[in-house]
Amino acid sequence: MLNNIFDAHAHYDDRWFDDDRAALLSSMPENGVSYIVNAAVDIATAETAIGYAEAYPHMYACAGIHPENLDGLPDDYLSQLTELLKHPRVVALGEIGLDYHWDIPKAAQHRVFEEQLQLSRELDVPVVIHDREAHGDIMEYLRKYKPKGLMHCFSGSVEMLKEVMRLGMSISLGGTVTFKNARVPVEVAAAVPLDRLLLETDAPYLSPVPNRGKRNDSTNIAYTAQRIAEIRGMDAQELIDITTDNAKRLYGIE
Repeated sequence: MLNNIFDAHAHYDDRWFDDDRAALLSSMPENGVSYIVNAAVDIATAETAIGYAEAYPHMYACAGIHPENLDGLPDDYLSQLTELLKHPRVVALGEIGLDYHWDIPKAAQHRVFEEQLQLSRELDVPVVIHDREAHGDIMEYLRKYKPKGLMHCFSGSVEMLKEVMRLGMSISLGGTVTFKNARVPVEVAAAVPLDRLLLETDAPYLSPVPNRGKRNDSTNIAYTAQRIAEIRGMDAQELIDITTDNAKRLYGIE
């Protein structure tokens, strides 16, 4: 069994885990998962993620506003995030970014994304970036603010990867690299410098083969690691150990 797994991005507050969340999270260490970062999408899920991090020693939290969660955003959301980010188990501002897949007003997305990038600079905390069908505009903001942090579930090309690397950021890859027609994710998995690669699930979404279409959880990173190790011609446990060290460094976890 592979061990020392670090799931750099998951959503265990999702309703898909309502029936067995406590048992599942408690079982992670005995199933090879040593670290999980639970990403937030709004103030409420950030508070929930902090609760998990307080209850389970292997869990950590993010706090941030996702572009799909702008309805009802409180006027003082930045001050609320500032307070949440002071919690010792909160390791990043996220997930934040742009999402052009859904019909969400772009002006509001841009304002909230930029305000959070400014906050990350002021507080000197890493960011976790959500980029869905918005590569060009995301890169404009990354060039402007040069944040430290993670492009989660990276979906860009190798050329975009090279610029993200020049800007000093890291990327995480998940189950899509195992999909049958995954040409670009495979190219990215081969090209990314090993010291900038993290592994994630985005649980409960994007389960890798052979569990594609089922609920995802952190134990499935073993399949993603095996596929990336195969692509790179290396040992899967060695890949996991390297990506775990990368994630601990990025998130400031001892």
